[in-house]
Amino acid sequence: MVTRSKSFLTAEWRDLVLVNYAVDPSLLGPLVPRGTELDLWDGRALISLVGFRFINTRVLGVAIWGHRHFYEVNLRFYVRRVTPEGVRRGVVFVRELVPSPAIAYIARLVYNEPYRAVPMRHSSTSKDISRSLVYEWRERRQAEWCGVRATTVGPPAPLVAGSQAEFISEHFWGYTRQRDGGTVEYQVAHPSWRVWETADSQLIGDVSRTYGPTFGKVITGGPFSTFVAEGSEVTVYRPRRLSS
Repeated sequence: MVTRSKSFLTAEWRDLVLVNYAVDPSLLGPLVPRGTELDLWDGRALISLVGFRFINTRVLGVAIWGHRHFYEVNLRFYVRRVTPEGVRRGVVFVRELVPSPAIAYIARLVYNEPYRAVPMRHSSTSKDISRSLVYEWRERRQAEWCGVRATTVGPPAPLVAGSQAEFISEHFWGYTRQRDGGTVEYQVAHPSWRVWETADSQLIGDVSRTYGPTFGKVITGGPFSTFVAEGSEVTVYRPRRLSS
């Protein structure tokens, strides 16, 4: 993997719950950043609701007190960009939720990513060979918690080449539309993850309050697939603006 800029953030991403939905490509078309195109798996456009833990976070090599460990839940979809070096497969975020206003501010300032700060919580329980993971958030001035729950089955296994889990897990670039219509690109580096099958997954609360009625309808319509990824250390590199 070719690195084209200096690192901005290092951390561990752990216990990723990925709930995936097949959608009409026309729903995502207006959100595709300039210079990229939808990346399809088996002819399907996918979106993913992802919850995970940030651990040992450092920005520009510095650990910021009170912001090293936190949770994130994001809604994302998949794009690709053809370059002279080959095809770069990346993600575009519809919404990213974190518990800290400072984290949300930095991400919006540096990348113009659609971050919001909301109250969040996480729980993990284990029984025999299964494990249940829950990521929840609450809209401000709302009493109801929303979230996602998944229960793993058996031990984790390496990603299978060509599988949907590999497609979803191994998009190593991020693309973000800027306020003037341009696009920034940044690299995310991490090793291949092991993943668990899931016995079940459950959506909690009314997610349309966060994602709006259109995406809310897709998410509440039932997932195309769900899996849990072990995670790893990650490096997020500084953004680079694409030429027109």
